[in-house]
Amino acid sequence: MSNKEEKPEEQNQSSWKDFIYNPRSGEFMGRTASSWALIFLFYLVFYGFLAGMFTLTMWVMLQTLDDYTPRYRDRVANPGLVIRPKSLEIVFNRTNPAMYSQYVQPLEAFLQQYNDTEQEKNNHCTPGQYFDQDDEAEKKVCQFKRSLLRQCSGLSDPSFGYAEGKPCILVKMNRIIGLKPRGDPYINCTAKREGSLQMQYFPAEGRFDKMYFPYYGKKAHPTYVQPLVAVKLLLSREDFNTELSVECKVEGTDLRNNDDRDKFLGRVAFRVKVME
Repeated sequence: MSNKEEKPEEQNQSSWKDFIYNPRSGEFMGRTASSWALIFLFYLVFYGFLAGMFTLTMWVMLQTLDDYTPRYRDRVANPGLVIRPKSLEIVFNRTNPAMYSQYVQPLEAFLQQYNDTEQEKNNHCTPGQYFDQDDEAEKKVCQFKRSLLRQCSGLSDPSFGYAEGKPCILVKMNRIIGLKPRGDPYINCTAKREGSLQMQYFPAEGRFDKMYFPYYGKKAHPTYVQPLVAVKLLLSREDFNTELSVECKVEGTDLRNNDDRDKFLGRVAFRVKVME
């Protein structure tokens, strides 16, 4: 009986060995060498064709792109506003330098590129006129000197007004290639409280001069610096220890500032609380 039971097991082992390699027919895994070669050749040609099609498609697409200007720019036609220091909640004690240094130090670092010595390398441009350079291979940059920000430049007051409880906030528009805002764009800020909050704007009237437009892109305009508007919040003692909501908008132009779907489009809101 035992011999009869061992024969099927031996046959199963033999069949598995023959499937892997059959010395009688020369088949490996059920196929001959020529059959495996044809299959390999087929997939080599097939995937080579797919790779060639993909490469050709990418090459054709790249021919339609411009190194300097995005092909499609209709998604963001209007710039957003951002502030420096980069915080939408500014809370500090004016008698504690260690507390407001988290806002002062980033402001100082950010304004290094606007130092007068750096900006002297750039061009003197004609105020009130767009600085068109479509035919120029190397785009030039108009000067925006840090000293234009006056009390908010950090030159006469290294604390940017934070030590006296009258902080400076820098407002700038995001870069959009080819943007030429119509009219005379300026920044206007309001605070949600009883009575208006006194503010100072630098440069005068918080205006973005047309000479800083258009922008030609990071590759064509590598040394471009955005114009800034500094807003100095003239807080009084009655405003201390109270959170104030401030909203700044770009006005005097065709740029949108009231889109309910995007609260940063042409405007920016932040909160300020000064303690003593």
